[in-house]
Amino acid sequence: MHDIDWNDLRYLLALARGGSFASAGRALRTDATTVGRRLRTLEQRLGTPLFLRDAGGVLLPTPTGEIAMAKAEAIEAEIMALSGALDAADPMALGKVRLTAAPSFIGRLLIPALPGLLARHSGLQLELIGDSRNFNLTRREADMALRLARPADAANGKVVARRIATLEYAVYVAAGRESHADDLPWVVYEDAMMDLPHAGWIAAQAEKSRRSSPLAVNDAEALLQAAVAGLGRALLPKILGENADGLRRVETGDGNPPVREMWLLVHAELRQLVRIRAVSDWLNEVFRNPYAGR
Repeated sequence: MHDIDWNDLRYLLALARGGSFASAGRALRTDATTVGRRLRTLEQRLGTPLFLRDAGGVLLPTPTGEIAMAKAEAIEAEIMALSGALDAADPMALGKVRLTAAPSFIGRLLIPALPGLLARHSGLQLELIGDSRNFNLTRREADMALRLARPADAANGKVVARRIATLEYAVYVAAGRESHADDLPWVVYEDAMMDLPHAGWIAAQAEKSRRSSPLAVNDAEALLQAAVAGLGRALLPKILGENADGLRRVETGDGNPPVREMWLLVHAELRQLVRIRAVSDWLNEVFRNPYAGR
């Protein structure tokens, strides 16, 4: 029961959250063999097994493992709070910030504006993760996130969420096809995304037009590229569509396109860090003036 290493507890948490050695290894940026070895070391020190496999091969915590996991999460929270307090006390503390957003916003909005941020903060390292999945900020899968809705996990007190922009949508077609826009089919989102307001709006217009859609996608960037290729009409946020080469906005008589809110999420214990505030201020500038520096 002596000499329990916090690093071993990190492996315990990764296993409990991922359910496999491989998943834990990816989360910790190591290999499954190392994860298994660290687990065995921790079990030997505690004198009890912490995980068992279910019928499907998934690793599940034993009752002792559940207790250890709860204590490890409390230690994790304390270490994060200590790290945040120390960083916040140093006005020059910079470092790595992991920000996740939909790929289209990273590629077409954030990357072009990035030189200004890095010129002002030479010690800052930004990890931009282009992924539409909801990364868990409380588990530090990301430090910050941009999402097109206020998420439910913002209500737990561990995540701070604020609306950073209101995004208007418009219809776009390939340059040169403006006069024939009404003859073009709609490029739609896949069925699994129909709960999203903008995806549902496109589907409704496609149904009214009584024209089959040639393509269904699951990402705004694919939608944009399909429109550029002349495959049909695309509904896009103006903040992306207005400056995209090869696109032209067209008026539609199909009713007002939806409006979405962009929310910025930050782990509550990180929000006062200099590097987090620097990125937050930069995001405010980007969404206030999305074409600056392009």
